[in-house]
Amino acid sequence: MIRTGFYGGSFNPIHNGHIALAQQFLDDMNLDEVWFVVSPQNPFKRNANDLMADKERLQIVRAATAYEPRFYATDYELHLPTPSYTWRTLQSLAVDEPQRSFVLLIGADNWVAFSKWDHHEDILASHDIAIFPRRGYGINAKELPANVTLLNTPFYDISSTDIRQRIAEGLPIDHLVPATVEQMVMEKYGNDRREAANG
Repeated sequence: MIRTGFYGGSFNPIHNGHIALAQQFLDDMNLDEVWFVVSPQNPFKRNANDLMADKERLQIVRAATAYEPRFYATDYELHLPTPSYTWRTLQSLAVDEPQRSFVLLIGADNWVAFSKWDHHEDILASHDIAIFPRRGYGINAKELPANVTLLNTPFYDISSTDIRQRIAEGLPIDHLVPATVEQMVMEKYGNDRREAANG
């Protein structure tokens, strides 16, 4: 089986924290690869109205991860019904990618709310899970199920929301996003803001 990390998110836009976390996820969980699964809609964020177009976000994620052959940006979830539920995606992947064993990466905030996830018990029974720390969400590693691992990662205090705000204010983002996509992010998110204002 190909041990594949499942890193889902809106990546709106992808930033250095995402990349650093994926690299540690890859190393610490002994993965063969990490899939960046670009999500069309978070069921818990149905009212979000500042989500860049799917194809634009996917394009940026692909450019940001192109340097690492074990990273793969996929539009798989974009072809599934919305809102996007992780269990539904994993079930579909089990049929389409039977040669892969998917390891789920989630934040500590999501683990605290994991009982609210659709089919959370099935996810836990069927997949290894890696949790990354988030400020304000303490996780006791000793209390976790055997197939759940708390990663020893730093807090990546970078926010896609802050990046979008900095672009709107004309502030630099070169220290927040990969150099390979800085200009792309500035142009696409800047244009999106202007189009929204003119609309």
